[in-house]
Amino acid sequence: MKVSTRGDYASRALLSLALHGGGEAPTSVRDIAERTGLPQPYLEQILLALKGAGLVRSKRGVGGGYVLAREPENINLAQIVSAVDGPIVAGDFGQPHENGACDHEGQCILLAVWAEVSDRIRTELQSLTLADMVSRSQGIAPSA
Repeated sequence: MKVSTRGDYASRALLSLALHGGGEAPTSVRDIAERTGLPQPYLEQILLALKGAGLVRSKRGVGGGYVLAREPENINLAQIVSAVDGPIVAGDFGQPHENGACDHEGQCILLAVWAEVSDRIRTELQSLTLADMVSRSQGIAPSA
């Protein structure tokens, strides 16, 4: 699995919100873009996807911007990546056939292995929250 640019940018944007108060005062897209070095037009698209997934809320008008929709400890990296990239999978191979009904040698075994790898990746990303990332960025918790 390869985390896309969208997944990385979404994670960086939400980490920035978490580092700067998260749910208190809205942060403008421009401020997030400046702090993270991300391109603002692309960031706007990503934040809309994150809003659709219920990870951020927006406020319009003067003093508007984005806030986290939940506490940082209740948002994990799997949710962020899935919101902008879709399901977390090791590849687009489909599900293993049942009862050994494989069309080609080794197909079922490898389909099962890819499914296991997907589960492990998903589990690892689910175990890492924005709160963990805040702690790591502040030197409170060890990095991976």
